[in-house]
Amino acid sequence: MSQSPFIQPSDNATITAADTGNVFHSWSAQAGLAPMPIASGSGVKVWDFDGNEYLDFSSQLVNVNIGYQHPAVVTAIQEQAARLATVGPAYANDARAKAAQKILEHAPEGMQKIFFTNAGADANENAIRMARLHTGRDKVLSLYRSYHGNTGAAIVATGDWRRVPNEFARGHVHAFGPYLYRSEFWASTAEEESARALHHLERIVQAEGPSSIAAMLFETIPGTAGVLMPPPGYLHGVREICDRYGIILILDEVMAGFGRTGAWLALDNFDVRPDLVTFAKGVNSGYVPAGGVMISEAISKTFDDRVFPGGLTYSGHPLAMASIVATIEAMEQEKIVENAATIGETVIGPRLAAMAERLDVIGEVRGIGVFWAIELVADAETREMLPASEMGAIKKALMAHGLLPFLADNRIHVVPPAVITADEAETGLAIIEKVLSER
Repeated sequence: MSQSPFIQPSDNATITAADTGNVFHSWSAQAGLAPMPIASGSGVKVWDFDGNEYLDFSSQLVNVNIGYQHPAVVTAIQEQAARLATVGPAYANDARAKAAQKILEHAPEGMQKIFFTNAGADANENAIRMARLHTGRDKVLSLYRSYHGNTGAAIVATGDWRRVPNEFARGHVHAFGPYLYRSEFWASTAEEESARALHHLERIVQAEGPSSIAAMLFETIPGTAGVLMPPPGYLHGVREICDRYGIILILDEVMAGFGRTGAWLALDNFDVRPDLVTFAKGVNSGYVPAGGVMISEAISKTFDDRVFPGGLTYSGHPLAMASIVATIEAMEQEKIVENAATIGETVIGPRLAAMAERLDVIGEVRGIGVFWAIELVADAETREMLPASEMGAIKKALMAHGLLPFLADNRIHVVPPAVITADEAETGLAIIEKVLSER
């Protein structure tokens, strides 16, 4: 047991020492960690304990969609805590019922009910379970460039390196999705990439045995993997393959949903109809842990007279539900989703395109709304990725200029809260251009 006393917060060094001395951090070797301390936030800005101010271009883990300390959401949590701070999921509760209603108002046509979870990982976990029970099949097909969470099946459905040391769940198959800039299919146009990726996907289905595949679990727009925008026709093609072979389509909207793309859900940009939709993050901007599954009528009816063998003590926790209702109402009233679309179309998109024209280090920019990635390369011709050492230096420089960035591999993700103004977006983008120009 650690013997270090907790010292009253007063400065960055004190907080960092207390944190690293007692907290076991995610996805990290623990020795040598130096996490940035954050003391407070408001809107799109945060402050550390030494009083330094940062413009947040990360939304933490791409979840603070309505910004920090939104007064309506904070008030809703406080009022709910004063009235009923907790209730078990077996009981009916007005906060849970209203949260489900508000989510369904923005769900795809045909969604009937909401199963609430604590986060995105267990949302995907339970969606997989529903698909397996509904179809009587076992396998789940997902993409290599993906992230679906850190629980048992969700991490094995994930395609990146984090899957490999955690492969304890059964029945998972992976395919390559479309990514024209680094095409696996020797494609030269978006149309070729879409057609060839779909052919590859269907051949994997056929080779695995269509009657063995319960579900395809895809991020509508793969986020952590690089904001990989689906090319024209791809998601429609995925839906057609699922229909052809009786496979459930689960769209993971954990990162891309609730305003991030300038639409209520990312799938609204592509007019695709899934069977299940998973969500978390932006549904309440992470103010209280919450996630869930939007369930279609057909799958919901499977469990009318059959027990669904799943549940969580905190499913539909009232504080989380109050924060969901307040967040969605704030998005509606303040037109936050529309703001994300406008900022993407008029500021971020054009500014990044111009930046890419001027700077050879930028291989590609891609995105929508307030969901973008800048892919950095050491060589524009070969598309060799910028090495980790240079990415580390870029991150340090961005923070020195007062920008809180989100970096992954050779990319800077431009993912500010959806409430960001045009001036704030310009300020952050100017910092990125300055740092990349001076590297």
